[in-house]
Amino acid sequence: MPDSDLIVRNNFELSLALWDWCAQNDARFVYASSASTYGDGSQGFEDTQAPEALAKFLPLNNYAWSKHAFDRRVARIVANGGIRPPQWAGLKFFNVYGPNEYHKGSQLSVIHAVWKAAQAGEPARLFRSYRDGIPDGGQLRDFIWVGNCAAVMKWLWESPDVSGLFNVGTGQARSFADLAGATLEALGVEPRIEYVDMPEAMRPRYQYYTQADTAKLRAAGYIAPFTGLEEGVRRYVQDFLQNADPYR
Repeated sequence: MPDSDLIVRNNFELSLALWDWCAQNDARFVYASSASTYGDGSQGFEDTQAPEALAKFLPLNNYAWSKHAFDRRVARIVANGGIRPPQWAGLKFFNVYGPNEYHKGSQLSVIHAVWKAAQAGEPARLFRSYRDGIPDGGQLRDFIWVGNCAAVMKWLWESPDVSGLFNVGTGQARSFADLAGATLEALGVEPRIEYVDMPEAMRPRYQYYTQADTAKLRAAGYIAPFTGLEEGVRRYVQDFLQNADPYR
C-alpha cells in the first residue's frame, strides 16, 4: 500500500514550503503537476487555474490527489492576491517517455517494458480493457517525448513574464497498442502483443483516456511542434535503448 502521509509530505507540504521560499526570495518556481489530476476525464482536460473549475476534477489515486491539492492551493493564493514567486508555473505532464528513466522500477514506461520483452524473445504485454466499447490495447493516452517537455521548460526559462498552470502534452491521444506497435517497428521485429489481466486494485482507478488541451500553452506563446509518437519512439529505441550507453 502506498504511504499516503509520505506522498502528502513530498507533493504538498514540501511544494508549499518551496513556493513560500521562492516568493520570499524573489526566485522563480516551476513545479511538476500531472495529467492524473484530471481523474477519469469526464470534466475534460482544460488547464484552468480558476479555483471553482479546479474543484470539479476528481483524481483517482493518492498521488493524483496530492498534486491536485497543491494546484488548488496555488490557484487560491493567486486568485486572492497572495504572496507568490516572480514567475510560477505548474506543468501538468501527460504520459512522458524517453531516456534516463531507468531508475524508476515499476514506473518505467511501457516502451521500456516492450523493448525488454522483445530482447528476451517474448511478446509485448498490455493490460486488457475492462470497459465496454474499448478494445484490449485501445486505452488512450497523450504520450509525449521527454525532449518536448524539456523544450517547454526551456521556453518558460526564457519567458519570465509567463505564469500559470499549463498542460504539457501533444494534444493527440494514441492507444497503448499503437505505442507497442511503434516500439516493435523501431526494433524491426514481428509485432506480437499479448493481453494480460490488470491487477484488481488498479481497475477502479485506471484512466482510459487522456488528451491535453494545448490551447492555453499556445496562447501563452509556445509555438514549437510536438514530436509524433512513431518518431519519438524510434528515437528512444534506436538512439538510446539499443545503444551501449543508453544515457548518451
